[in-house]
Amino acid sequence: MAAAYGQVPPSTTTQMDTKGEEKMKTRVDYFNLPCPIPYEEIQREAFMSLKPELFEGLRFDFTKGLNQKFALSHSVAMGPTELPSQSSETIKIPTAHYEFGANFIDPRVLMSIVQLMLVGRVLTDGRLNARLKFDLTDKLTLKGNAQLTSEPDMSHGMATFDYKGSDYRAQFQVGNGALFGASYIQSVTPHLSLGGEVFWTGQHRKSGVGVAIRYNTDKMVATAQVASTGIVTLSFVQKVSEKVSLATDFIYNYLSKEVTSSVGYDYILRQCRLRGKIDSNGCTSAFLEERLNMGLNFILSAEVDHRKKDYKFGFGLTVGE
Repeated sequence: MAAAYGQVPPSTTTQMDTKGEEKMKTRVDYFNLPCPIPYEEIQREAFMSLKPELFEGLRFDFTKGLNQKFALSHSVAMGPTELPSQSSETIKIPTAHYEFGANFIDPRVLMSIVQLMLVGRVLTDGRLNARLKFDLTDKLTLKGNAQLTSEPDMSHGMATFDYKGSDYRAQFQVGNGALFGASYIQSVTPHLSLGGEVFWTGQHRKSGVGVAIRYNTDKMVATAQVASTGIVTLSFVQKVSEKVSLATDFIYNYLSKEVTSSVGYDYILRQCRLRGKIDSNGCTSAFLEERLNMGLNFILSAEVDHRKKDYKFGFGLTVGE
């Protein structure tokens, strides 16, 4: 009877309202897209899972905070160092070094971000490493890093200006040796970002360009990069759960026709983090970080190269935060 008088039944009206709400939720606001990550960190998740900081021998790191802004660090490392050789055999010599560091962090309390960060390291072999991060404004950040050494033509320095827009990011780099670089990445949809880079080295008279694409959701991250230097890189990270991630990458050099691929995992437990991988060159590695107590971490590193019949094993302690 209601249909005869042109009235819509209540159930039909409810279905139409539900469909309308779903369309409103799926509608993309292209004027309010998220800000992407920097171009140089486009493969951040895959890099963290597949490329931990492996080492061989013994490592001990101690950090002591003097106040809320200033801290000192001491590091001792002992282990073999590989020497370049034309033969298939691996040549190693025992080495040891001590590293002294100083960290200065000036936080901007109201904005809950770091306004100024200075990090310096001095090694017993004469090398000096320095890093700088300074927030000039809420959107513009200056980053710098430098290494000074007594070896000729081995010292270098670089400054990077990082501008963070509402839905894009732009970087400009300048370094010694007439090195200039620029990159830009733009969010196209809430999950898709496109970017590109260009660089010029005046000392070697070389230039290059590159493009990249990144697609990320709550469960996965997929990236692809192509550069004029001949490198094509693909990576994929699947988040199985909040604690487990699986990652894989594929690297192809179309100039030398070399191909390398690897698969790995990242398992985060309550007190430890375990990462491992195996690649197409027959190299298997694992890296364990276990929190023994507040401010005390135990580290295990292992790598086996089946092709070269070589292995690397290391353990260490980290004291302090």
